[in-house]
Amino acid sequence: MIHYKIFQWLFFFYMYCFLGWCFESAWVSFKSKKLVNRGFMRGPFLPLYGSGAIMMLVVSMPFRDNVVLTYFAGVIGATALEYITGVTMEALFKVRYWDYSNQPFNFQGHICLTSSIAWGFLTILMTRVIHRPIEQFVLTIPTKGLAYATELLTIYIVIDFTLSFKAALDLRDILVRMQKLKEEMERMQRRLDVIIAFNNEEKEQKRQERELSLSELSLGLKQRFASLKESIQLRPTAYEEKVKEEVAELRGKFSYYPDPQENYNQMLDFYKRDMIRNNPTMVSRKFKNALDELKSIAAGRRG
Repeated sequence: MIHYKIFQWLFFFYMYCFLGWCFESAWVSFKSKKLVNRGFMRGPFLPLYGSGAIMMLVVSMPFRDNVVLTYFAGVIGATALEYITGVTMEALFKVRYWDYSNQPFNFQGHICLTSSIAWGFLTILMTRVIHRPIEQFVLTIPTKGLAYATELLTIYIVIDFTLSFKAALDLRDILVRMQKLKEEMERMQRRLDVIIAFNNEEKEQKRQERELSLSELSLGLKQRFASLKESIQLRPTAYEEKVKEEVAELRGKFSYYPDPQENYNQMLDFYKRDMIRNNPTMVSRKFKNALDELKSIAAGRRG
């Protein structure tokens, strides 16, 4: 392995991003039994694979004649990269694009022992088998032609990554808004249940065994408001004025959310829907139910 120029490193990075996309998309498409454009970006590039490949090449350079040290260098380097990338992406986007929480010997769901072991063997495979023919191919390309191709790829990938990054931030903001709306509607529902139960119109609602979707919450609130309206008309003296005013205030707040699920459905443009569909394994610890509901909305299912 020789010392490369900066544009050669970049070209290797883009090539491994592409090869990683080919592998990941083929594997996920096979498991899903449908074509899936896997990854964070729209184009056929997976930056994590490119970063991992470059990292393997760099950390193994001092140990290229020692297979054991190459293995452990790959384990440490790739595990560190995977952990830092996972933590950073979750902090930025509030979701995980991969999750090892169900794997044994995992750490915070970002890394796990089996993955780290595999990274070591992949580093050996990468440095001793995969990279050699790719290196020979790239070095046969005229320097000016390779530099020009790298410049064009850089422009395209920077634009693609920027748009993807913005879409991921938009999805994060939608998740935050969905969670806040759901909490507000749940507070309204609990208060209405107390008012209904206190005035002996019906038994207090049973505790929910599962978290309701936005559509279910919206429908439940509509039914409660309709029931209270009818009850107040039939028995106006049974309700204190301050209770009537509170119900009217709650109804006014609720009027801003006639169909919240449809509202979020309209927020998901083609780009955001594709990002959700192309990452079916994405999870969120803080916004789990909101993300599950957003996945259903993106898939065209109504909850």
